[in-house]
Amino acid sequence: MPDGTLRTPDALIQAGLLPESEREALARIAARYAIAVPPAFVRLITHPDDPIARQVLPHADELRTAPHELPDPVGDAAHSPLRGVVHRYPDRLLITPLLVCPLYCRFCFRREQVGPDGGLLTEAELQAAIAYVRAHPELREVILTGGDPLLLSPRRLAWLLVALAEIPHIELLRIHTRVPVADPQRVTDALAAALASETPLWLVLHANHASEFTQDAAAAIRRIQAGMIPVLGQSVLLRGVNDTVSALESLFRTMLRHRVKPYYLHQLDPAPGTARFHVPIAEGQALLAALRGRVTGLAWPTYVLDIEGGHGKVPIGPRYLDAQGGVRDPDGTTHPLAAPLLAAHALAEPPLAAPLLARLAPAS
Repeated sequence: MPDGTLRTPDALIQAGLLPESEREALARIAARYAIAVPPAFVRLITHPDDPIARQVLPHADELRTAPHELPDPVGDAAHSPLRGVVHRYPDRLLITPLLVCPLYCRFCFRREQVGPDGGLLTEAELQAAIAYVRAHPELREVILTGGDPLLLSPRRLAWLLVALAEIPHIELLRIHTRVPVADPQRVTDALAAALASETPLWLVLHANHASEFTQDAAAAIRRIQAGMIPVLGQSVLLRGVNDTVSALESLFRTMLRHRVKPYYLHQLDPAPGTARFHVPIAEGQALLAALRGRVTGLAWPTYVLDIEGGHGKVPIGPRYLDAQGGVRDPDGTTHPLAAPLLAAHALAEPPLAAPLLARLAPAS
């Protein structure tokens, strides 16, 4: 393989990353789910169950689907009006120009769709996606995801960003990527230049462990930031990867050292064969609570759950108000709040979306 990426069971065994005894199971996994371990991650693996290896090395448990796991756990298909477009929220949508990645995470919620042969939109399909955006003036933001948009050629990526930026009602562009940590050599001057946009562009970097921020990754991130592009960080809470206070603190502090603002910590989406990564929500809330007061607020992401069936993301972080009108501090001590600060409904979960939408709906 010219780029050095390990893509087959044979390559993983020959590299000494997995034992010969697992060849049969690996072959069955490879027949269903794509494999790719790029050199940047190969160099970080110290043993088959370390935090990097767990993310990228196939495992026999991937062939076991739990009853609650779904091929499309976030409901993309139900909100896809045309190929490569997901329109779930009123003001923004996703475009997936390709479903190819520099590495294939073993916990990916799109693991049934992504792979080296999948999902590259044709010229006509890209034009149709752009036309859809143009025809929906309620849209304000377009998010390029995948797959990984930074695997597009600089020419193709620049063309797509310009085409979207020329739509008058689009105020914000966003790119979700793993490339700067997974394949940092790809972030060339030409690719960084392709990100130039008159419309504000934000890049959201997916990283789950502090060790992913190598010197090469740092250089790639700086090259992007040199174009005045702000970088946010998103991570998935994963058993055996970042499910401790120390691992999360190290990850978020490392992000900030590289001028990457921790943005989202995702609850794992229940894709088939991912149960070994599951961390219960209550445990995730406890982890976030333990970080409160221990790290700067800049290092505290929003802990979110993507509701099964395509109903959207909601914050599920720890709560600090209680039903008796008290507020808990970062050390766990509860303090009373003055009555004027509280309303009768303030401590209950407000029914936000439906009443709000009903009030905002135009009269018929």
